[in-house]
Amino acid sequence: MKVSIKSTTFRAFQNRNYILFFCGQTVSQIGTWMQRTAVSWVIYTMTHSALMLGFTVFAQQVPSFLLSLYGGIISDRYSRYKILLVTQTASLVQAILLAVLVLTNHYTVWEILSLSVVLGIINAFDVPARQPLVHEMVNNKEDLPNALSLNSAMVNMARLVGPALSGIVLQRFGAGVCFLLNALSFVAVLTSLLLMNLPPYDLSPVKKKLKSELAEGFAYLKKTPAISMILLVLTLISLLVLPYNTLLPIFAKVIFKGDAATFGYINSFLGLGALTGTFFLASLKPGTDRKKVLFANSIVLGIALMLFSHISSFPVAMVFAVLCGFGTMSMTTTCITIVQVESDKNMRGRVMSYVALGYFGMLPLGSVLTGFISQQMGAPNALLLQGITSLVIAAIFFKFLMREKPDKKTIVQSEKEDDIIAESI
Repeated sequence: MKVSIKSTTFRAFQNRNYILFFCGQTVSQIGTWMQRTAVSWVIYTMTHSALMLGFTVFAQQVPSFLLSLYGGIISDRYSRYKILLVTQTASLVQAILLAVLVLTNHYTVWEILSLSVVLGIINAFDVPARQPLVHEMVNNKEDLPNALSLNSAMVNMARLVGPALSGIVLQRFGAGVCFLLNALSFVAVLTSLLLMNLPPYDLSPVKKKLKSELAEGFAYLKKTPAISMILLVLTLISLLVLPYNTLLPIFAKVIFKGDAATFGYINSFLGLGALTGTFFLASLKPGTDRKKVLFANSIVLGIALMLFSHISSFPVAMVFAVLCGFGTMSMTTTCITIVQVESDKNMRGRVMSYVALGYFGMLPLGSVLTGFISQQMGAPNALLLQGITSLVIAAIFFKFLMREKPDKKTIVQSEKEDDIIAESI
């Protein structure tokens, strides 16, 4: 029996609300990656400091570390649709302010960092509302896994296209135009949201205080080592390995003797690897032991970082950049998928808040640490050290990750894995 593409690969597009969301988010995500690339390039061009690059990432992400737990609970208590209207409008204003500062040539490093903090605060409430909203856009719940998969593919496609466009625009028109284009991209999101026709929001009564709900989640983690160990792995790699992208402007300008376009291309090859990782994880057979996948990808990422760190040939280095993107995407998504699979349904939201805390909390701290180490021993040696660290983490958790899955795992849980695989960062 022949199955149409519409009923398989793109079946979620049968839902009008999801089509609107997908189109709006595609434009917005490309704009977001353009802005991220431009901010890092501007900061490095102004300071030529690896440490300041670390502070740039810190400024963008530390608000998510401080506020993500509360953002998740707020998302569960109030209309996610209305939250998204507010956060996307706020993001539009932030991008306009950034564009005005740069286009009028009246900006300093600290003004850009301050606006990055503002965006981080917005994202702390935007991300927990945006991801679950997909569930409300799909009428037939059988289409939900496909919608989540398409959503993940869209994000990684934007990571491929956005930096490449940013590099070209930076080179020809400057950072101000990048920020202005990002601001315009939010118009597409807001338009798509306003055109949606979502079911009325059913406000659930709040029975517990915020602190009580967070404490309950922490107690659950303590008695569930299958989850807490994976969370520990994610925390360590977020602190010691994943902040390698902090050093990319240095590689673009100093190691490869390039310009803004070179920086954009590096990010795009990382995005290509991440997109490949998305399809790889989506193609895993039901019942695959994802802890072993996590172990294998930590090896891949470690070796790729080590090889990338000391290669001066740009084309050859981009091969390893693809592998870095593949390993990064596969590791983080696999960690999050395992945690969601192992968590009880009524605890999943709070557990994911702690995942966000470990991920978003460690990345900014790791970025500052990476910048400091690079100042002391050079970017290539700092990146080499991060690759070695990835292999060390894999060795430390070898016994846990390679342990056979219990027999009580059923095919129902395997299908559950596929349903939520795309709910990654």
